[in-house]
Amino acid sequence: MCRLFGYVSEKPTAVVDELGAEAFQEFTALTRVHGDGWGMAWRDADGTTRCARSPLSADDDPDYARLAAQPLGAAGFVHLRWATGDLAVTPENTHPFVDGDFAFAHNGHISPIDRLEGMLTPASRRRLKGSTDSERYFQLVVQCIEHAGDEAAGVTTALRLLMEEFPNSSLNALLLTATRLFAVHVNSRADSPQAGLRALFESPGAIPFRHENEYYAMDRRITTSCVQVISSGLDTTGWTAIDGDTAASIDLRTRAVTRLELVPGSRA
Repeated sequence: MCRLFGYVSEKPTAVVDELGAEAFQEFTALTRVHGDGWGMAWRDADGTTRCARSPLSADDDPDYARLAAQPLGAAGFVHLRWATGDLAVTPENTHPFVDGDFAFAHNGHISPIDRLEGMLTPASRRRLKGSTDSERYFQLVVQCIEHAGDEAAGVTTALRLLMEEFPNSSLNALLLTATRLFAVHVNSRADSPQAGLRALFESPGAIPFRHENEYYAMDRRITTSCVQVISSGLDTTGWTAIDGDTAASIDLRTRAVTRLELVPGSRA
């Protein structure tokens, strides 16, 4: 379970500049909950998918602040991890997961993990490096893209399969490719982790903004130069709620937003 911030801009930009210094500090402060590692992915000026990640808490790792202040690329995302259950806090389990041009981060938990892994082909299972459900989710997406020969079709197929097989799970995720940023907001039957949050804080009032009842909510902000998506947690204005159980792709060149057809015959 995690926090996400993704962006597609008209030119190379820094995470701090897109969020603003104050909001970036507020986002980073969510390590009070999400302190089990951090990661960033971006498309650099040469058109290569790059990644940095660490199992350290973002607020304890100077590399996090250093990279967030640099204009690394025109598209990318940030991930703050809250490890689920007994899943280890290790480099192999730290998001984003990268495979070629694809970089992926997930906010949720898909259980049982062995059933999810059973949806992978032997070739996809050989690519696994860690023990998380999130990496298996990612490899299922890659597997479906490779089978379909099309990114949007593959992502749609993977989400339809997971929505049917794991209807109570949050599939919230960001997937960066050579041409698009996919933003997934699918979680209508997933419960906010209230017990886990209350165990971390002395009183409900100390729990971060919108976490107790809207933990899996995601918002968007579209300006003339950038499209942004973010998990709940920032008490700021200017964001619009993303519709439930939807997914969309953002074109890295034009910043056009296209909704995926998760329910056959509809755009919802």
